[in-house]
Amino acid sequence: MAGLLPVGSPAYRVNLLCGLLGAAAASLLFYTVFRLSGSCAGGILAAGVFAFSRLTWQWSIAAEVFSLNNLFVGLLMALTVQFEEAPTAKERSKELSPGHLLKLGFCFSLGLLPYLYLPASSYLNRARWTWGDQTTFQGFWTHFLREEYGTFNLAKSETGSSMKEMLLFQLAQMKLELSLPVLALALVACVSSVLLTKQQKSSVIWLFTGMLCLYSLFFAWRANLDITKPLFLGVVERFWLQSSAVVAVLAGLGLATLISVGSAMLKGSQVLLWLEWLSALTLVSSQIWANYSICDQSNNYIVDKFARNLLSSMPMDAVILLRGDLPGNALRYVHYCEGMRPDVTLIDQEMMTYKWYLPKLAKHLPDVYFPGDQWNPVEGVLPDGKLTFNLHHFLKVNKHKEVFVCIGLHEGDSTWRRSYSLWPWGTCEKLVPSDVAFDPAEWTHLTRNLYNWTEDYGSFQPSSWEAVANEEMWQARMKTAFFIFNLAETASVSAEMKSLLYTFAYTSYKEIVSSHSSHPVNWHKNYAIACERMLRLQQADVEPEVLLSETVKHFLLYVEKAEDDPQLQDILQAVKHLKKELQSLRRRKEDRRQ
Repeated sequence: MAGLLPVGSPAYRVNLLCGLLGAAAASLLFYTVFRLSGSCAGGILAAGVFAFSRLTWQWSIAAEVFSLNNLFVGLLMALTVQFEEAPTAKERSKELSPGHLLKLGFCFSLGLLPYLYLPASSYLNRARWTWGDQTTFQGFWTHFLREEYGTFNLAKSETGSSMKEMLLFQLAQMKLELSLPVLALALVACVSSVLLTKQQKSSVIWLFTGMLCLYSLFFAWRANLDITKPLFLGVVERFWLQSSAVVAVLAGLGLATLISVGSAMLKGSQVLLWLEWLSALTLVSSQIWANYSICDQSNNYIVDKFARNLLSSMPMDAVILLRGDLPGNALRYVHYCEGMRPDVTLIDQEMMTYKWYLPKLAKHLPDVYFPGDQWNPVEGVLPDGKLTFNLHHFLKVNKHKEVFVCIGLHEGDSTWRRSYSLWPWGTCEKLVPSDVAFDPAEWTHLTRNLYNWTEDYGSFQPSSWEAVANEEMWQARMKTAFFIFNLAETASVSAEMKSLLYTFAYTSYKEIVSSHSSHPVNWHKNYAIACERMLRLQQADVEPEVLLSETVKHFLLYVEKAEDDPQLQDILQAVKHLKKELQSLRRRKEDRRQ
């Protein structure tokens, strides 16, 4: 972790705390298995396979809530064992007396005391970034129940995979994260509690199994995300961590049960004790071996580089309209927590559509004017008296500022098109008045130095934010070429200007494609189309044979890697025709030479 973030930074301290919570959760799993079975090896197995699974490892070194969740799950199981091991049933019933239940309820309510900070902070309104207005009871209740994103849902409006798909994915995930032998041992614990009627602790095993099933069913029901998309898959899989903790405990108990039954049959053979330790250490070591290279984040600065690259590329006093978790959270962290580029103003597009955003945060956005109380494509007065404004009006009253968009504009408001255009600016775009003439040479030169990115392409897991950040930065290299090409395709300009734009696009595409051996697959398609357009222009300074060869080559490279493109058959037909043209051209050249 020391290599991931600067020592002493806010995120480093939070990451360190998350790591300690993860270690505490693993120790509670050891305690649970040891108290139930008396087996140290079983406890080591449970703690080790859980702690060194990919998901646990990754989310114990990140500033997220999952380590705390794991700690609570481990603590719940440990307390369950403590309760189950009360000396007599009479003492257990005394613990559940009305007086004790009242005390437990009071202690539980103490855990909610941090929520008192929310209305106090909202009333003082000193936070430069917050979510919601908790000064009223309705605002507090909305925030408490997470109503703006859907209570108990993972997303606000996503139509997710079915419950069956979610449960099947969980089984596959468990096999991948904990290995098949660990799942088999967990099954042994469940089966033995049925077959071995004299076995103690069977009620606790069934309780843990019931916890696992209830959580899995409820989560599969409410997790409204499409797991066919890699990023959503990454969001969903981290919520199975709590299930992994229960399965790890059951696996430890399963190992202890096998050894116990074997010892009874072989009358205490020492070989079985050695076999127990060998099995536990082998399974834990295999977890470490399989996951170390994936979970070693000592050189992972991708998201930090992404945020700093974006902020450093902006001119002085720029306004950035943010959209999405990656640019929003990354830029806000380095801007607010580490003080980078205090002259820049960050505004969240999605948040501007909420009624509480501007009343709470507008005063912390200096020199930016908001011509109303809430962003809405349709301007007017809402029933509660709030005045709405659209993006065109916002840009008009802030024409003294350079406004940029990262990443993409909200689709619901297209009013900006009346007077503005989007020009590429690295990963972002700049909103430029429509009456400003576009000079491809000048703009290409101006934005050339914005692509300061040195990470290899395709070196991150598709479901990670690092992969998203890396993809955005790689695609930024081609945005100017794509913009110029699209301008040549759609703009109403003279034939001479259209030819100039096509030539600029082709030259830019050729330069960036030839500069990188590994790059996004869509580069092949874009470059091939640019070569084909140059063929039509019949430029004297570019050989038709070269253009035809490049078109065929890069179309075929694209078809080879982009199997899900619905236009593949059309592309293959075009390639077939272009190959004939290339052969015909070469024959004519050969005939002329002879």
